[in-house]
Amino acid sequence: MGEAKAAPMRTAVVGFGVSGKVFHAPLVAADPDYSLDVIVTADPERAAEAARLYPRARIVPTPEVLFSLAGELDLVVLGTPPLTHLELGATAIAHGLNVVVDKPFVTTVAHGEELAARASDAGVQLTVFQNRRWDADFLTLRKLLREGALGEVRTFESRFEWWRPEGFGNWRDAATLVEGGGILHDLGAHLIDQAIQLFGPVEESYGETANHGNHPDAADTEAFVSLRHGSGVRSRLWMNGIAARVGPRFHVLGSKAGYTKWGLDSQEPALAAGITPSDSAYGVEPRESWGLLGVDGSSTPLPAEKGDYPQFYRELAAALRGHGPLPVQPSDALETLRIIENIHAFA
Repeated sequence: MGEAKAAPMRTAVVGFGVSGKVFHAPLVAADPDYSLDVIVTADPERAAEAARLYPRARIVPTPEVLFSLAGELDLVVLGTPPLTHLELGATAIAHGLNVVVDKPFVTTVAHGEELAARASDAGVQLTVFQNRRWDADFLTLRKLLREGALGEVRTFESRFEWWRPEGFGNWRDAATLVEGGGILHDLGAHLIDQAIQLFGPVEESYGETANHGNHPDAADTEAFVSLRHGSGVRSRLWMNGIAARVGPRFHVLGSKAGYTKWGLDSQEPALAAGITPSDSAYGVEPRESWGLLGVDGSSTPLPAEKGDYPQFYRELAAALRGHGPLPVQPSDALETLRIIENIHAFA
């Protein structure tokens, strides 16, 4: 007889803004290894939307109500602002629950080290949602590097830029640095993590930040980061939500060829539009979005790998059942936070 199928992991998603609604709830609900049992939101409109989208989930207004149900759960996903992550994560761990924390993890390295130590002492799993490791363009570039198609890579440029002068329209617009606000915390956590995944540990970092938004006391709205990897590669990273004209998403130069890609991954807008990972079109980049591989005068469009945010939760399910490593180690998020802290200290 075959091995009995394991029961789905009973999951709660805390927060139903962009993080909870667009990313975590759809990915958890689409994966048979999980059941979406509880959603936490105090906003009546969001609560009604959550109930409509996930009628089997219990919608509760506060984390206190959630933790009163801890004995009926296995996993808590924190899709809340960074300032809340230490307290909520520590409380979940104290209740014996495994925890997914949205990037950038927490507001400081010290808080991250504390949370990781608590999880280790309690014997529960703690991971950080670095979903951009499964962007279509990132997976495509990683494959090019694995195949040696670019030769020896010398410089890596990466950008998250868009034109949104009115701001995000949420807590991010007014959040201070102490609260984990700013585009370097928000998007830098992705870009720095991607660079390290591609080219290895960082030996030297430098950065510039500026606030051009409508909230003078808020954290940075624009940032630039330069990293020198031990491998010899130089990464240059830009993030800007008020870029009147955007640069290429990736621009990578090697000794044999270069790779240039424009436009952001399609998975976030697809999830926001209600397209689920079970849809055959999910994660598929249209031909017009493919990057160009080659040298000036001789470049060809390169078919993109399929984007795969669900892989994070597949790997997490395996790890929670003792069958593999976590999709993202807390130590990875801590290394990214160290770089961000260093840049803020001297920018």
